[in-house]
Amino acid sequence: MQTNLGRRGLLLGAGAAMAAVAAPAIVRAQPLPGVRRAVLHNLHTGDTFNDVFFANGRYVPDALAEAMRVLRDWRNGEEHPMDPRLFDTLHAINDRLDNNRPFQVISGYRSPRTNAMLHARSSGVADRSQHVLGKAMDVRIQGVSLRNLRNAAVDVQAGGVGYYPVSNFVHVDVARVRQWTGV
Repeated sequence: MQTNLGRRGLLLGAGAAMAAVAAPAIVRAQPLPGVRRAVLHNLHTGDTFNDVFFANGRYVPDALAEAMRVLRDWRNGEEHPMDPRLFDTLHAINDRLDNNRPFQVISGYRSPRTNAMLHARSSGVADRSQHVLGKAMDVRIQGVSLRNLRNAAVDVQAGGVGYYPVSNFVHVDVARVRQWTGV
């Protein structure tokens, strides 16, 4: 009986030693604290962004500029500064979903002209859209249910969340916290 306890103790000790050796590799594999990344795929242009936009306590200007290019108005090519909090919101949503797949971007920035044209066609497009201000995106994630994406966005409490199950996207913005359902 004493022999079994000795073997068991030896096996437990060996397991603990192996875990201690493996632990540094596990720690290295996790993202550094305070580093935020966005992964975007614009469905209309095919442009992608996969980079760190926040590190060392501040936003990375070159990365934000590239992300803004990906989020330009695809109808006319106009670019506009996007509110960096929007990228923070996407990062927080990804954390909640434990996701590393890209956000598929249906709409990022919209020029006033584009927004007026869309508003004239549909009552579902706001006259004073947050897209025009660079504070909104319409997104989905392949392999993540739209309902789960919406719930994660609502949980983040960073701004507006519109749920459009028929059109297959979730609107996320960094204006006041609110939520609605569209088509």
